[in-house]
Amino acid sequence: MMEFAALTYGLLVSVILSAVKRNRKLNKAHPPLLLYMGYLLCGLSAGLALMLAYVALFQLTGN
Repeated sequence: MMEFAALTYGLLVSVILSAVKRNRKLNKAHPPLLLYMGYLLCGLSAGLALMLAYVALFQLTGN
């Protein structure tokens, strides 16, 4: 299950970033759905980073 989630996340991130790069190169405005998905993935990444940092801290302290 973890592999599927990581593969899906990686695919979504690569699609979002390539669309943003293409729009920036063509000097076009980003569609609203692209912005929403970008913010969603950014928030998901930040939340996951905080959760993993908490788990690492919990493991280091031995509690």
